Amino acid sequence: MKDYCLELVSNKQNIDEKINVMREYLQAYTLKVFHDKGIFRSVAFVGGTALRFLHGLPRFSEDLDFSLTDNNRQFSFSGIMTILRNEFLLAGYNVGVTYNDAKTVWSAFVKFEGLMKEVGISPLAEQKLSIKIEIDTKPPEGAILITEIVNKYFPISFLSYDISSLFAGKIHALLSRKYLKGRDYFDIGWYLSKWKGLNPNITLLKNALLQTGWPNEQVTEKNWRSIVSERIRGADWKKIEADVKNFLERPSDFSVFTKESLLALV
Repeated sequence: MKDYCLELVSNKQNIDEKINVMREYLQAYTLKVFHDKGIFRSVAFVGGTALRFLHGLPRFSEDLDFSLTDNNRQFSFSGIMTILRNEFLLAGYNVGVTYNDAKTVWSAFVKFEGLMKEVGISPLAEQKLSIKIEIDTKPPEGAILITEIVNKYFPISFLSYDISSLFAGKIHALLSRKYLKGRDYFDIGWYLSKWKGLNPNITLLKNALLQTGWPNEQVTEKNWRSIVSERIRGADWKKIEADVKNFLERPSDFSVFTKESLLALV
């Protein structure tokens, strides 16, 4: 399995491509382990990486995000991380895992040592490539769950959110994040250019904003577009470009998503 990962990266031309492809393969392997061990009976795959795997979002993503769906099942995050580490070790990787399950959102870093040197990105064997994994143990209510089968490096069946619920999650991130993340803006534009007239799951969006202390007027089916538009107007587009460009399959795609074109879509 490790040999295939190295082979995928060998024909990529620049450092960003190499890192993005290598990380995505390792993400897919993580999802395969989760599927094989039955973890998707209790969690749903959400966020930007889910959007890429499920719907072909043309940008790479750093994190794997999940939401707990079965609060009654015994669920050991430390146990899952131990299983994941062992599976990567069996596949030939030099890997370490650190995790924190003391908060509502469990988080872990899976760190691969030596890969960056093996593919020619770094002269230092100790430089690590990391994947961040997060599981929200108390996600807002209202999501619509679906089961999907995706064949990306491996055939994987997993639980996820429907498109309106994923869209609600992205709008929530855009409105509630305390720092500017250009990928939020690119993703909003991509959603609305791919699914004309798409509306978010308003119940989920309301509950998510309530959970994170949204201080402004309540979001409704009638006003969500104006609220999102206001956030877009105030954004620094140069900072957005700097954040997202290295993650795009085709960096030239960003030239299409100007502030004006995004406002027109909303």
